[in-house]
Amino acid sequence: MRPSGRAPNQLRSVTLEPTFNKYAEGSCFVKFGNTHVLCTASVDKKIPAFLRKTGKGWITAEFGMLPRSTHIRNDREAVNGKQRGRTQEIQRLIGRSLRAVTKLTDMSEIQIKIDCDVIQADGGTRAAAITGSYVALYLAFKNLISSNVLSVMPLTGQVAAVSCGIYNKIPVLDLDYNEDIACQVDSNFVLNGIGEIIEIQGTAEGAVFTKDEFLDLLDLAQQGISNLIELQRNVLNL
Repeated sequence: MRPSGRAPNQLRSVTLEPTFNKYAEGSCFVKFGNTHVLCTASVDKKIPAFLRKTGKGWITAEFGMLPRSTHIRNDREAVNGKQRGRTQEIQRLIGRSLRAVTKLTDMSEIQIKIDCDVIQADGGTRAAAITGSYVALYLAFKNLISSNVLSVMPLTGQVAAVSCGIYNKIPVLDLDYNEDIACQVDSNFVLNGIGEIIEIQGTAEGAVFTKDEFLDLLDLAQQGISNLIELQRNVLNL
C-alpha cells in the first residue's frame, strides 16, 4: 500500500488553473496533490545574442522554491548570491522540454521567459512545473497571435511530465514526498502529446533496476502523461 492509499498507476489529484496571474502574457497555477507551482510566461523582445538576425525565437526558464515551500525554511538563493545546482538543472530541463515542441522559426525573434515558482513542495516539482508551463506558454503565444505580433501558433505539440519510481519493490506513478525519500528507483519522464520521449531522468537510489522494470516505469509514465495531456486540452479548449 502506498502512503497516500493510491493505486500504483494512480496520479494524485491534478488541477490546472489557466490565466492565474493577470499581468503575465500567459500563466497557470498547477497542483499535483500538495505540490503547488505558479507558472508564468513573459514576452521579451530581446533575444540571446547568438540568435540575432537568425529569424528564430527562444524559450528559457527560471525555477525557484519559496523559502517555506518545504518542511523547513530555506533561504532564498538570491541571499546566498548563487543558484544551487539542482535549480539550474531543473530550469534547463523546463526550457529544453518546451523548446522540443516549439518551432522557433515561427517565433519571429521573440523570447519567452518562463518562471516557475514552487509555493508548496510534496514531490514532483519539476514534473508539475513542465506540465503547467506548457499551458502558460500556449496562452502567451495565443496572446501574441491576437495582438498580430505572430501570425501562426509556434507550438507543434503538447508536453507534460510525471515522476515514476519503484517503492517497496513496486513500480508506482507520480511519487509524493513520502515515496520520494524512500523509493528504490526515482525517475522523471517528459513526453509529448503522442507519448514520444523528450527526456528521461532515472536513478537507482537504493538498488539497481532491470530493463523490464524500466519499461514498467515507462508504461506508467505514458499512462499518466496521457491523462495530463487531456487535462491540458480541456483547460485550453484544444
